[in-house]
Amino acid sequence: MASGSTKAIYTALFANLAIAIMKFVGWFFTQSSSMLAEAVHSVADTSNQALLILGGRRSRMEATTRHEFGYGRERYFWAFVVALILFSLGGVFAIYEGIHKLGEAGHELENVGWAVAILVLAIGFEGFALRTAAKEAMPLKGSSSWWEFIRRSRNPELPVVLLEDTGALTGLLLALVGVGMSVITGDSRWDAYGTIAIGVLLVSIAVILVIEMKSLLIGESAREPVRQKIVEAIAASAPVTALIHLRTQHIGPDELLVAAKIEFDPSLGNEALTDAIDAVEDNIRAEVPIADPIYIEPDFMDPEHPDLG
Repeated sequence: MASGSTKAIYTALFANLAIAIMKFVGWFFTQSSSMLAEAVHSVADTSNQALLILGGRRSRMEATTRHEFGYGRERYFWAFVVALILFSLGGVFAIYEGIHKLGEAGHELENVGWAVAILVLAIGFEGFALRTAAKEAMPLKGSSSWWEFIRRSRNPELPVVLLEDTGALTGLLLALVGVGMSVITGDSRWDAYGTIAIGVLLVSIAVILVIEMKSLLIGESAREPVRQKIVEAIAASAPVTALIHLRTQHIGPDELLVAAKIEFDPSLGNEALTDAIDAVEDNIRAEVPIADPIYIEPDFMDPEHPDLG
C-alpha cells in the first residue's frame, strides 16, 4: 500500500477514535439522537480504517498455488466491506434512531453546551483528517476533478477515506444544526431531523462506494493514459510490425496484468523472437512499472479479424 494511503488511513483512524469517544461522552450528557448517530458513525469509521489497514497487509502476502496472481484484490474486498459497514452501521442506524426519536413525545436535550463544544472540536479533528487525505491524494488526482478521481482511481483507500471524511464533516455540521435548532425553537424534532439527514448522507456515500468497489473487484482495465503508454512501448520495439490485441486488468492497485497479441517481423528465428518478446516486456515495464505479469503472444494479423485492441 502506498505511503500516502497509509498516512491518510492512520490519520483518519486516530482522529475518528478520539472523536467517537468525545461523541459518546456528549451523548451521555445530552441524550441527543444526533450525537448518538454521530458517535456510532465514528465507531464505524474507526473500524473501517482498521479494515483498510488489514486489507493493505493481506494484499502483500506471497502468491500461492491456489492464488497464483497473489492477493492484490484484498484491498478492493475490504474496501467493499467498509462500504457495507458504512451503509448498515452508519447510515441505516442513524435513520432508525432519528425515526425512533420522532416518535418519542417530550424528548428534550440536556446540557446542550456539551454537545456544541464536542461537535465543534470534532469538526476540527475531522477537518484535519480530510486535509491530510486530500493532500496525499493530490499527486494521484492530477488535473482531474475530485469526482473523477473517486470514480476512476484504481487505489481504493484514498477515495474511501476522502468520502468518509467528507461525510463525517458534513454529518457533524448537520448534527450541529439539528442541536442548535432544537435549542432555538424548543422543538426537539429538529435533533431527530438532523439524525435522519446524517443517515441519508451516509447511505448515499455508501452506495457510491459499493458501486465503485464492486467495479474494482470485478476487474478494471488500465486507465487510458496508462494504456496508451503500453501501446507506445510495444510500438517502440523494432521487430514489432503490428499490435493485434491488447487487454489489461488491475489485480491490485499496484499490479497490472497485461496481455498482448503482437505481430513480429516474420523473418525472425526462434531465438530472435524470444529476444524480441523480452524487449517488448522490458519496454512496457520501463514505461509502466506496475505492469506485472505480462503475457505476449506472437501471431499474424488476420484481415478477416481486425485489431481487437
